[in-house]
Amino acid sequence: MNLHKLILINNACYKVGRTIIPKGIMVHSTGANNPYLKRYVGPDDGLLGKNPYNNHWNQDKPDGRQVCVHGFIGKLADGSIATYQTLPWNMRGWHCGSGSKGSGNDTHIGFEICEDGLTDPTYFSAVYKEAVELCVYLCKQFNLTEKDIICHSEGYKLGIASNHGDVMHWFPKHGKSMDTFRADVKKLLDTENASAPDEPKTLYRVQVGAYSEKANAEVLLKKLRVAGFADAFIKYDK
Repeated sequence: MNLHKLILINNACYKVGRTIIPKGIMVHSTGANNPYLKRYVGPDDGLLGKNPYNNHWNQDKPDGRQVCVHGFIGKLADGSIATYQTLPWNMRGWHCGSGSKGSGNDTHIGFEICEDGLTDPTYFSAVYKEAVELCVYLCKQFNLTEKDIICHSEGYKLGIASNHGDVMHWFPKHGKSMDTFRADVKKLLDTENASAPDEPKTLYRVQVGAYSEKANAEVLLKKLRVAGFADAFIKYDK
């Protein structure tokens, strides 16, 4: 994952500053043919490129809407794929609607995948992989599993998001679905958990006494070994 951070501090959502305890992740896509991150994330940090229209989301109400997400996945100016975190992960976003149909804002981290024309398999494969890796990162950070991941259209069916079709208008065009996405997240989670190093063992040294006579020390040593303290030994101080 190529993760960067540019928090949208001028967005009204950030100014409200409400926090949540993340219970899940909601995957969105932007619904517009523009795969470049600079359309939504700004100002230019030297990697994004300049947005000549200045219509990115780092303003009070972008496009006149109360909208904000925790992150975006798309292209940098050089065409490479990156993820940008745009809100603190535990801040309440405005990503799945308002009122009762937007209750997922209270429970879910939401990120957008920048859409292209929906037919380029190379671009889709790259952002799909980046999205899987972002979800693994968030699952590990907030003790979630692949079962806690949904898309916007699934959120609508659950009654926690507005009536949008993303991402199921796009993923099936490339042989993917949210079920395959969750399976790929689980596979990577399992791989990373299996390869994680064991926690180092902590050893506690206990000193039980000091004797001027070696014979007395050896008597205690024998008692300790009989009791199961196989590592007990005599240390002679000079």
